[in-house]
Amino acid sequence: MTLRRLGFLSAALLTTAALTACTAETTKADDPKPVTTEPASTNPSGAPGGAPDGSGVPLAEAIKKIPVAAEKRTGYERDSFRHWVDEDGDGCSTRQEVLLAEAVKAPEQGARCALTGGSWRSYYDEVEVTDARKLDIDHMVPLAEAWDSGAYDWTPERREAYANDLSAERSLVAVTAKTNRSKADKDPSAWMPPSDSAACTYLVDWTATKLRWGLTADEAEQEALLERAEPCTDSVVQYEPAP
Repeated sequence: MTLRRLGFLSAALLTTAALTACTAETTKADDPKPVTTEPASTNPSGAPGGAPDGSGVPLAEAIKKIPVAAEKRTGYERDSFRHWVDEDGDGCSTRQEVLLAEAVKAPEQGARCALTGGSWRSYYDEVEVTDARKLDIDHMVPLAEAWDSGAYDWTPERREAYANDLSAERSLVAVTAKTNRSKADKDPSAWMPPSDSAACTYLVDWTATKLRWGLTADEAEQEALLERAEPCTDSVVQYEPAP
């Protein structure tokens, strides 16, 4: 059983609180994959770690910790990131591990980790899904965006680790295929979840993933992150640098 699966219950509670508390104004291709209200707040996302004392970093401050640099798309191929591996050898791929961890109602697990039944809630659009085949596993920071932001200089092993990151609950999320494919490889300057209540959580998760993996942001991305984070006054980012 993965660390992600063990830690998911507390993460789910935190994420639920975040989705309830946070409303905000919401204005590149990867995995086949606004209404303005009162300024809102959110609790930390499920990403582990944070400040040295574990208290987390205020969202705007965390965004400013992401190094600003131009993106480099040259040489990108999706196959550069080997993903959906069975890292712990239990018969379940990374995709299946995420589905098991994020199920609201646990599915039945058959041979070769085939999943039937169960239910999930896609936080991007607040849709309940009862068929795992209708879910995509979204890389919070899409593979192409990760490449552009520094992964072009990584070893194949590190890119594989990134693409299968089960140690941070929000690096990979189960969402409706429709929203994942609408997002494609776009950063928050070009795409935000359709549900306003997901905005603060999404910004926290995006920022935590960039910091966890030492990725950069271009100027337009940083500007958009800071602007969209303004209503998220109580949001904090928790992260643990990837090995």
